[in-house]
Amino acid sequence: MSTLDEVTKEKQRISEALARVDAQREKLSGQLSELEATERVLARYSQGGQANRMTSRNKPTTATKAAAAPAQSGRRRRTTTAKSASGDRGSPSLGDQILALAMGKTRQEIAAACRGVRPNHIGIAIARHKRAGRIEEREGKLYATHPTENEQHAAV
Repeated sequence: MSTLDEVTKEKQRISEALARVDAQREKLSGQLSELEATERVLARYSQGGQANRMTSRNKPTTATKAAAAPAQSGRRRRTTTAKSASGDRGSPSLGDQILALAMGKTRQEIAAACRGVRPNHIGIAIARHKRAGRIEEREGKLYATHPTENEQHAAV
């Protein structure tokens, strides 16, 4: 009987050890998948220096496979020769127009003054000026905090 008890105890100990190993394996596989996802993101946003990195087994990682085929993304890259909507270079940019219009006007009034410009672009430009401290909002109206270039030249 003592031999049977020893076998049962040993079987119990091995079962517990297997359960611990399985739990550890699950934990490590979860961490590995998180690291692979992070590696893919870093490879996408890095300058390509790490994209050529190999694993310890000298096989390319999933991140390097993704970085090796950027043309498959389907998105077009923006060209630097893109022209403004108005076509001529002498016209002020949307940001400059909004800054010049911010003299006690509401967002709707500014949007109406900028014909042909999408409302979300106007909102983005206003938000950018507000973040930079060039425009402030008081009682629902926008005011330029610093005089614009035209006002500076007129004052001289």
